[in-house]
Amino acid sequence: MKLTHLGHACLLVETDVRLLVDPGTMSDFTGLTDLDAVLVTHQHPDHVDAGRVAALLAANPGARLVVDPDSVDPLEGLPGLTLARPGDRLTFGGTTVDVHGGIHAAVYGPVPGCANNAYLVDDGAFFHPGDSFTRPPGEVDVLAVAVDAPWLKLAEAIDYVRAAGPRVAVPIHEGETTDPAKYAGMLDAFTPETTTVRRLSRGEATGL
Repeated sequence: MKLTHLGHACLLVETDVRLLVDPGTMSDFTGLTDLDAVLVTHQHPDHVDAGRVAALLAANPGARLVVDPDSVDPLEGLPGLTLARPGDRLTFGGTTVDVHGGIHAAVYGPVPGCANNAYLVDDGAFFHPGDSFTRPPGEVDVLAVAVDAPWLKLAEAIDYVRAAGPRVAVPIHEGETTDPAKYAGMLDAFTPETTTVRRLSRGEATGL
């Protein structure tokens, strides 16, 4: 599997197919082609930029747009729109994507959440939780983990990685951070030696 970090929460996942997760306003996904699917975890603009996604789908006419329940209305009319809920299994070529999650992590007190899908690729090869601390259902090889957001503190991200126990943890969701390397370094400092924290160079495909 290869991963390319395209900024903030956006990752290109390459197996035998090309899956793009969370193409939002803080990400640079312009010019991508040969996509098989675009996976949206939830409706917030930093995870899905509706206008630019329309152009992306026009350049990738065979791609399916997989979205959580609350993103259906904002993205209605876009080609390939597919509603996915926790418990669903999707197949693209020889790659499976299982849907987990349910609700966006709480921001504060009574502030209402929104639907949030987490995506598990190939039975544990890769897990993207969106804006949540949803645990993978079993062992996971590569885990994307948010390190900065209004809804988290770094200690929670550390606890999440320690609980999931992946071989590799990839820091994401750092689009508003002035020093993302510092956050990744702190995550690494408190993560057990059994997990490697791997900060990806933006725009570079990395084999994991």
